[in-house]
Amino acid sequence: MSIAHIGTIARLELTQRLRSVGWYVLLGVFAAVLLGVTALSSAVYSYGDAPGAGVFSIVVNMVLLLVVLVSPTLSGNAINGDRESATLAAIQVTAVSTGDIMLGKLVAAIATGGAFLLVALPFLAFSLLGGGADPLVLLISILVLAAEIVIVAAIGVGLSGLIARPLFSVATTYLVVAGLVIGTLIVFALGGLAVRGEATNYTRPYDENGPICDQWEEYTYEVPRFDLVWWALAANPFVVLADATPTEYGSGGYPVDLFGQIKYGVRSAQLSPLEQRWDDCAVGSPGPAPREVIDSTVPSWFVGLGVQVVIAGSLFAGAWSRTRTPARMLPPGTRIA
Repeated sequence: MSIAHIGTIARLELTQRLRSVGWYVLLGVFAAVLLGVTALSSAVYSYGDAPGAGVFSIVVNMVLLLVVLVSPTLSGNAINGDRESATLAAIQVTAVSTGDIMLGKLVAAIATGGAFLLVALPFLAFSLLGGGADPLVLLISILVLAAEIVIVAAIGVGLSGLIARPLFSVATTYLVVAGLVIGTLIVFALGGLAVRGEATNYTRPYDENGPICDQWEEYTYEVPRFDLVWWALAANPFVVLADATPTEYGSGGYPVDLFGQIKYGVRSAQLSPLEQRWDDCAVGSPGPAPREVIDSTVPSWFVGLGVQVVIAGSLFAGAWSRTRTPARMLPPGTRIA
């Protein structure tokens, strides 16, 4: 493999894309969407703690949403599109190796996803002016977002090399990405509702003076067991992004941004619902605080990211093997008559 050859393939791919007016229209629409989202999220978070952190989390999640919506279209025909237009064979007979072709296509797909991040930079910078954004949160969220861009690009390029028809490969890329984004939610919801258990609820009885603090009342009922299927959410890109990002808390002990709110929801699903105790005689909230829930549960972002890497790596490796020309698959030294 050659870095120069990889750069040439990537440059050719990007040049074809930059010649399209639709590409600039797409970026312009994305910038307009971010402008509206930034304005609305600024109004929403202006009433709470650390408004900049809240706006930043919304913008980063919007970038991830656009990546999973648009990247499959731009990377899902990277290989078979050239094969269908009869330009892939012309490249394969040159000094460019199969690895150069695959990595060049991947770099171009990553650069395409990274373009959305570049468009979002002014809006991210604006969120910093609001205050409350932790530099560690900025760094980790951007790194995880970049990793997700690479993974989605690798899935698209991999499927474009495994499936002959561009239309089918793009559709399959959307299905794989939708499986990670929406399919994990469906498995979590249906799995939790399908598995049920008997819960016991303990509460203080009341009289005309308020709660009776030396007595307990209990009753049982059936509840969904989401705590048994919470792992289904681990591979969701938005959950990975939120779970990996450090949580910022406001003065009331609640997360101040969308990252923390998603994390709190996912971590709450890990708690067993079979025994609930609501002590109205205790000081403060009868239930566990969000910080207690997050601190007492298990992070899963590295498992989910690992699952995504395995899926993307397997598809990319399969496409690499299938894209090799017959001449390159022969043993070294073989002469072709």
